[in-house]
Amino acid sequence: MNVHLNPVNEFRMTRPDDGIARGAPLLVADNISLSFGGVKAITDISFDIRKGEIRAIIGPNGAGKTSMLNVINGFYHPQEGTITFRGERRSRMRPHVAAHQGIARTFQNIALFKGMSVLDNIMTGRITLQHRNLFWQALWNGPAEREELEHREAVEHIIDFLEIEHIRKTPVGRLPYGLQKRVELGRALAAEPALLLLDEPMAGMNLEEKEDMSRFVLDVNQQFGTTIALIEHDMGVVMDLSDRVVVLDYGRKIGDGTPDDVRNNQDVIDAYLGVSHDA
Repeated sequence: MNVHLNPVNEFRMTRPDDGIARGAPLLVADNISLSFGGVKAITDISFDIRKGEIRAIIGPNGAGKTSMLNVINGFYHPQEGTITFRGERRSRMRPHVAAHQGIARTFQNIALFKGMSVLDNIMTGRITLQHRNLFWQALWNGPAEREELEHREAVEHIIDFLEIEHIRKTPVGRLPYGLQKRVELGRALAAEPALLLLDEPMAGMNLEEKEDMSRFVLDVNQQFGTTIALIEHDMGVVMDLSDRVVVLDYGRKIGDGTPDDVRNNQDVIDAYLGVSHDA
């Protein structure tokens, strides 16, 4: 698949075709339950993410949204239920295996290498796509050199796409918050994911930064064809970007459907207004 970033540059997504048609389930969460000691974080949650869509996961603080993302990428292992991704069903997976299978994510709290440059941070996202062994990497000659140059070229295209050419050599720790968020998105994109998990990508941003990030999320979905699962508290952003929305409250699913369906769901309205469920 070719992705035209602008009339000059082209970035080719190299992950193999998984045979899943656009609009068919790429990931299915089936009856997921997760507890920490006696505290239930997620209770019997089921939903799917269709290939090519932007799927929002929303809910009040403490609803279990980030826990759900952590289950999807293997950081948490549910006590009950399974995740099916690209036709492979599993109950347990390690994060590095999820990354190799095509799941990348950003984090609620920025997780970058603050002393490294923007370019080097984004390069770390290519690790799962590197094939030369430690011997060749140590020599940095022949095939290893060619491979690194290819990865560096791909990273330069991502830097152009995200409009951060002017800071490519700047240490990330010197950048303002909004640009650090953009670099973290770039690192996730560098892995060329089939499924991109975004945990509150607009949190802490001003209006202009949110508009920029929203544009990039839409472009990633439409130009790269990347499926996106998005946690976000800004309901304006959610309603504008999402194809479908699943709503969690106290670890349970209380709504699922289009933005209009969710907007008019009384259980969702009650949860956001803080109305007692016993009322």
